[in-house]
Amino acid sequence: MNLSLSVRIAEAPCKTKLNVPFRDLVQLGTELGYKAICMRASAGGVGTSRGQLEQMRAEVVQAGLRISMVTADSDVPLNNDHGPDSLKNITPSLDVAEALGCDLIRVCLKTEADIEHARRAADFAAARGIRLAHQCHTTTLFETVDRSLEVLDQIGRSNFGLIYEPANLMICGESYGVDTLKRFKPHLMNVYVQNHRLDPAGPADLETWCLGVRRFHHIPIWESGGVNFPEVVAALQQIGYEGCITIHQAYAELMGPREAAVETARYFRSLGGIV
Repeated sequence: MNLSLSVRIAEAPCKTKLNVPFRDLVQLGTELGYKAICMRASAGGVGTSRGQLEQMRAEVVQAGLRISMVTADSDVPLNNDHGPDSLKNITPSLDVAEALGCDLIRVCLKTEADIEHARRAADFAAARGIRLAHQCHTTTLFETVDRSLEVLDQIGRSNFGLIYEPANLMICGESYGVDTLKRFKPHLMNVYVQNHRLDPAGPADLETWCLGVRRFHHIPIWESGGVNFPEVVAALQQIGYEGCITIHQAYAELMGPREAAVETARYFRSLGGIV
């Protein structure tokens, strides 16, 4: 397994812009031994020119890294009502991924009607050698383990898979250990990691369809009381996962991107089997 640094580590709370230049994140990733950068529209997406995207790709390649995944528009991570719109016209997202030299795009499904759009989008993506994936995420069709697997079966496309994200599963009261990962394994295309500590009086909240509003604290990945990451890493090793572990934490309210990237890499490497 290898570490990928998401630009979210330096994203503003609005999720539409970065607090530091993209070039600085690339240099940070190289300096700290990360293997890839996870791109989001806050750095470059459907609103960015082809020339700019190709220049960003060149900077990443020159730094000895690659783009592990693309989230091509801001509505997907905002998980709003427009999140699934890109499935109705996936071509702009495919163009972004192609310009960045990446074969994996994150998408969003929120209603039953989105399933047919996902099938068609996956077919267009397959024709260009690109995969689509959905994160385990609250208030989407991928909120719970059973429903995620049902929807993947309904989509029925080998190039449409899953981004395993244990913190969202935890918030929804779902198991995220080895039993879940064994079920997810045939569909697993990426791993996101972030950390929360559940607390009925916590300052942050997320709506879920399965359990209502859930309150919690944002905490550093290495802090106890949230996701059991030693268990997560051991489970990933047990199923033979060899892809990226993407540092997806929103750290803006906790610390700067350098400290976050340093300490997160140190922590995950201490768990073994990760480079």
